[in-house]
Amino acid sequence: MATLVPPSGLRASVAWRPLAPDDLAYVAALERQIHAAPWSLANFRDALAAGYCAMVGEREGRIVAFGVLMLAPGEAQILNLSVVPDARRQGLGRTLLRRLLDVAVRGGAEQCFLEVRVSNGPALRLYSSEGFGSVGRRLDYYPATATTPREDALVLRRALPVVERP
Repeated sequence: MATLVPPSGLRASVAWRPLAPDDLAYVAALERQIHAAPWSLANFRDALAAGYCAMVGEREGRIVAFGVLMLAPGEAQILNLSVVPDARRQGLGRTLLRRLLDVAVRGGAEQCFLEVRVSNGPALRLYSSEGFGSVGRRLDYYPATATTPREDALVLRRALPVVERP
């Protein structure tokens, strides 16, 4: 009997699920590796306690992407959207963004906002390709670190389709 071997380069699929309390320490550790000004464990814990939509993408038992969305009357804000470095450029950021936007639409949001570093070219290209446009700039929003200077954030907005409720 022959064994089927996937072609080289083929990656296992990603399973998307809610961020669980047991994930918090691991996600906070990933966050410290990914971002110059990372969220703390307490930030993630507070997001869960506040009832924000928080989800992770898991591949072969390992979290490779995570995001947090805050809903408010008529609008949503993506607070965090992160992909681990070795899983980038595989469509995970786009998939996660679309999943969060779907939650926002189903939650009644008519628009979605997010902030991104002005120097984050890959994120800016992703958001632009998904219909986000700049609506403002927060000066010196991101703090300086040992490896990065203070940096402005662009505030981006996207209109969302309105879903008729029965």
